[in-house]
Amino acid sequence: MDTDTVRSPVGDEAAERRREQRGWYVYDWACSVYSTSVLTVFLGPYLTSVAEAAADADGFVHPLGIPVRAGSFFAYSVSLSVIVAVLVMPLVGAAADRTGRKKPLLAAAAYTGAAATAGMFFLGGERYLLGGVLLIVANAAQSVAMMLYNSYLPQIAPPGERDAVSSRGWAFGYAAGALVLVANLVLYTGHEGFGVSEGMAVRICLASAGLWWGAFAVVPLRRLRDRRAPAREAALPGFRQLAATVRDMRRHPLTLAFLLAYLVYNDGIQTVISQASVYGSEELGLEQSTLIVAVLLVQILAVAGALALGRLARRYGAKRTILGSLVAWTLTLAAGYFLPAGAPGWFFVLAAGIGLVLGGSQALSRSLFSHLVPPGKEAEYFSAYEVSDRGMSWLGPLLFGLTYQLTGSYRDAIISLVGFFVLGFALLARVPVRRAIADAGNPVPERI
Repeated sequence: MDTDTVRSPVGDEAAERRREQRGWYVYDWACSVYSTSVLTVFLGPYLTSVAEAAADADGFVHPLGIPVRAGSFFAYSVSLSVIVAVLVMPLVGAAADRTGRKKPLLAAAAYTGAAATAGMFFLGGERYLLGGVLLIVANAAQSVAMMLYNSYLPQIAPPGERDAVSSRGWAFGYAAGALVLVANLVLYTGHEGFGVSEGMAVRICLASAGLWWGAFAVVPLRRLRDRRAPAREAALPGFRQLAATVRDMRRHPLTLAFLLAYLVYNDGIQTVISQASVYGSEELGLEQSTLIVAVLLVQILAVAGALALGRLARRYGAKRTILGSLVAWTLTLAAGYFLPAGAPGWFFVLAAGIGLVLGGSQALSRSLFSHLVPPGKEAEYFSAYEVSDRGMSWLGPLLFGLTYQLTGSYRDAIISLVGFFVLGFALLARVPVRRAIADAGNPVPERI
């Protein structure tokens, strides 16, 4: 018999797993452009300007008859999108686990978000209300899609591969964000040469993110597979389902302990991301162009950081590597406190430090949590993880704002965030992850 024609079932399984993993990476490549170009750079200032154009003499707009200051409309829309996502994610997560049909739900969420983002092309004139609705839909859909996307990780990667697979996914996302942001900035800064107005350039940048998202989402939807799920009870509505998930998690207190640690230090991470530009513009007096270049630098170096920390995790374990990244976050913030005003070079150094630890700390947190999820409840548990990621990050901005209000110094405000990383380090260090993985009913990797 010709042995070359004999295919090993183990080899076939490994090849299929690699194929799914490559498709999984591409979803991060598809959707991360929305987070970078739309949320981080272009939509906030543009939607605010549209709302201001529609405002009355006192500076208020009136969606559904409610007086809202035009400058707050974007922030309120983001907050409302989080509430919608918190209501929908547990319901969709439980349905995905109950039916085993994650892929149709992922497709629905991804293309709803992509269509809403592409529709932002029409945000001209005074259409602030359309912008708010599209933002709420796109942001909530992105949260639901990411929850489903994350829940595939335990199914497509065995325990020993999970850190590397998660890190590559984050790297793909940051690489796409950087690539498209470069193209966006070329169009935006040179819009006159392209024969379009500044507003039209922004609308093209917003819509292109939706088209990119929808086009590349085809790849993971073709490659990822649904798994048959055991029969389970029907999902409950909204917050009741989230409460039921949390009650179930109480049977796995070590999983909850990790989620608490993640909630704390991730709150610090999200606050640094959202407030770094405010610190740069208000405290350091830097130009908008400098801040955009810093965002691009973070995206580029986050690719290297995610891959580098993934390699460190293979040698030292995910938990130790995350703890090390929290130390690096603390040192980066401490250095940021002493940055001189009007010195873009030093701000770029700070951005580089953030980029190098950002992707890795997020990627490894996702992969470590995947080990703590009971089999068959991946989407349900990742809905709680995504809620903590997107829906509970309010304490950091509150502390940042209160510190500035009391001291009048953004330097004091930025250094106040160190507490989140110190407390998160202490909470994570106390979690016995090997026992937590075993208690969840999963095999314990050799190095974790």
